[in-house]
Amino acid sequence: MPDAPPAVVWFRGDLRLRDQPALAAAATAGGPVALLYVLDDDAPGRWAMGGASRWWLHHSLAALARNLAAGGTPLCLRRGRSAEVVAAFARDAGAATVHAIRQTEPFWRPVEDALARRLAELGIGLHLHAGATLFPTSSIVGRDGGRLRVFTPFWRACRAAPPPPPPLPAPDRLRPLPSPPPGEALDDWRLLPTTPDWAQGLRESWQPGEAGALARLAAFVDADLRHYRRDRDRPEPAITSHLSPHLHFGEVSPRQVWHAVGTRMEAAPGEDAAGEAFLREVGWREFNIDVLDRHPELPDQPLQRKFAAFPWAAGRQALRAWQRGRTGYPLVDAGMRQLWHTGWMHNRIRMVAASFLVKHLLIPWQDGEAWFWDTLVDADLANNAGGWQWVAGCGTDAAPFFRIFNPVLQGEKFDPRGAYIRRWVPELAGLPDRWIHKPWQATALELAAAGVRLGADYPKPIVDHGVARARALAAFAGLT
Repeated sequence: MPDAPPAVVWFRGDLRLRDQPALAAAATAGGPVALLYVLDDDAPGRWAMGGASRWWLHHSLAALARNLAAGGTPLCLRRGRSAEVVAAFARDAGAATVHAIRQTEPFWRPVEDALARRLAELGIGLHLHAGATLFPTSSIVGRDGGRLRVFTPFWRACRAAPPPPPPLPAPDRLRPLPSPPPGEALDDWRLLPTTPDWAQGLRESWQPGEAGALARLAAFVDADLRHYRRDRDRPEPAITSHLSPHLHFGEVSPRQVWHAVGTRMEAAPGEDAAGEAFLREVGWREFNIDVLDRHPELPDQPLQRKFAAFPWAAGRQALRAWQRGRTGYPLVDAGMRQLWHTGWMHNRIRMVAASFLVKHLLIPWQDGEAWFWDTLVDADLANNAGGWQWVAGCGTDAAPFFRIFNPVLQGEKFDPRGAYIRRWVPELAGLPDRWIHKPWQATALELAAAGVRLGADYPKPIVDHGVARARALAAFAGLT
C-alpha cells in the first residue's frame, strides 16, 4: 500500500494540541505532517493585533513550538499574506491537503476563499474544521428557524441543543516531513516590547500556552467554581476563570471548558448553580460570535442605526485621562491601571469603565474599543465589539442607554472595603473605607491624615456624576 501523502496543518487562533480537530485529522490520515503558523497583518486590516496580544502571541507560539518539538515535529513560522504563504508552503511540502480550524472573524472568509482557489490550482484540498465555538456558527436558531437577536433565547436554545461532543485527545504521534520547508525565527518578528519594555506586569500575571491554559482551567474548576455565582462581581479577589486570553488564542477550546465544568457539576451537585452561571458567560462568547457572523460591521458601526447621529464630545484630554487612570473616580481608575499593568480587567469593572467613557464623558465607544483592543491580552473581535456596543446601548441585545453606572455606588457595592482600590490606586490606600470611593467628599483633615492631596497626588473628578448623567440622557433624548 502506498504511503499517505503529506498534509499541512495551518494554525491560527487554535494554538493547542488537545481538541485540535485539524491536527487530529492530519495525524489520522497517516502521512507526514507539516505544521505552519503565518503572521498576517493584512487579513485583519485595522484590526491587526494590538501590543498586548502580540506579547501573548510570542509566548504562545514559543510554547506550542516547544510542545511540538518534544514530539519531533517542528512548527514553521512564516510572515505574509496567508493565502499566498500557505499555498506556497503546501506546494513545497508536497502536500495533498491543508487542514485548518475555521475562524469566526469575518476578515478570514475572503482569505479562506482565496486559499481554496490557489490550492485547487495546485491540486491540493482545503479542509476547514469546526473547533472555535461550542456550536457551529449559525446553528443556534429559534423555533421559526431564524437567527436569534436576544441573548436569553439564544442561550436557552444552546442549552436545548445536543451538548458539544467530548474534546479530542492530543495525537499520539505526528510523522514529520523528512525535509520540512524552512521558516523564520520567532524573535525576528519583534512581537515583544523593548523600548520601553512595558510587559513586566503581563509576565507577572500570565503563563501563555496550552500548559498555562489547562492549569488555569483546573484551578478554577477545582477551587473557584463553587464561589463563582456568589462572588463573580467582586474585583478583589477576582473569583473568575481568567481563561479569556487562553480561549482567544485557542490554547484551550470552549469544548474543553464546557466538559470540565460539566464534569465538576456532575461530581459536585451542590455546585450546579455556580456551573450554570459560568456556562452562561461562555454562552455570551458564543452569542457575540453569532452576532459578528451576522453583522460584520459590529466592530465599527452601531447596530442600532440611530446612534450614528449621536452627538459625541471631542474629548481628547478626557480620553487620555481615562486611558491613564486619572479620572478622579477611584473604581474607574483602578480598572484602567489594572488593564495597563496586567492586560486584563475584571468584567464588572470593564462595564463601569466603559460606561464612564461613553456616558459620563460622551466619548465614542469606538475609541474605548480601540484602546481595549491594544491593551487587552484577551482582545477578541466579537467580545470586545459586542461588549462596547452592549454598554453603549447600540447593539442588538444591549443595556438601555439610560443605564448609567454610578462609579461610587458600584464601588461601594462590589468593593466595600476598598481592597481593589488600595491595590491599584495606592495613593488612596490610607483613606478610610467611607471615603475610598469618593475622596473628594472627605474633609481636609481626613485627606491630610491619609496623605492625600487632591489635585496633586490624585486628581479631582474630571466630571460631576449628576451633571454628566443629565447631559448623557439629554443627548440620547435628541435621537428619538
